[in-house]
Amino acid sequence: MMRVAVIDRRRILRWLVFSVGVMLVAIGAGRIARAQTDSVEQVEIRDYKGEKLGSIDDFQENSISGVQYIDPKTYTLLVDGLVSTPQVFTYAELEEQTHTEKVVTLECVDGWSVKALWQGIPLSVLFDQVGPTGEVNTVVFYAEDGYSTSLPLKDILDRNLIIADHVNGLILPPAQGFPFQLVAEDKWGYKWIRWITHIELTDDPTFRGYWESRGYSNRGEVDGAMFGE
Repeated sequence: MMRVAVIDRRRILRWLVFSVGVMLVAIGAGRIARAQTDSVEQVEIRDYKGEKLGSIDDFQENSISGVQYIDPKTYTLLVDGLVSTPQVFTYAELEEQTHTEKVVTLECVDGWSVKALWQGIPLSVLFDQVGPTGEVNTVVFYAEDGYSTSLPLKDILDRNLIIADHVNGLILPPAQGFPFQLVAEDKWGYKWIRWITHIELTDDPTFRGYWESRGYSNRGEVDGAMFGE
């Protein structure tokens, strides 16, 4: 009986060793597969149709409250104001919206700039779904960190401005405003609001956002005055 018990214990030990080995191989293979997938997803586009692009590492952090980290599972974007049908969009719903891409340079008032490929949702696509009234002339943007800014509705439509969820082929990093950053083409960087959570369509062109209420131009045109307008 003792001999049988020893043999059985040996068989059990061999089976356990074998099982653990199989498990470790499977875990290792899974990690390799994920690493390969991640490496593919993290390839940054640096040349687009022959045009040299900057890197996401070139952006400088100058937000009012530090980088915001937003959970896409709980994120919502409210679009309301003078509209017929206010909407609350989830991140998943926004990812299903029509997207476009464009190369635009962000010009910061601090003196640095980055040319990048931005991919995102034309604001006109969202506006069509909420139905702005005829009085709307201004769009106000609010962010997770309390930041705000505004743009004339005409500027947004004439330039087909987008809220970006990708930059240079990468999902927008938290430091660049995940889940969405306004690509305010031809505007100074303080108009490029990050971590957008609320878009309000109004008839108040005198609205002043965070930096505009501190003296910066409300127009924010790169080729115009930086202060006072």
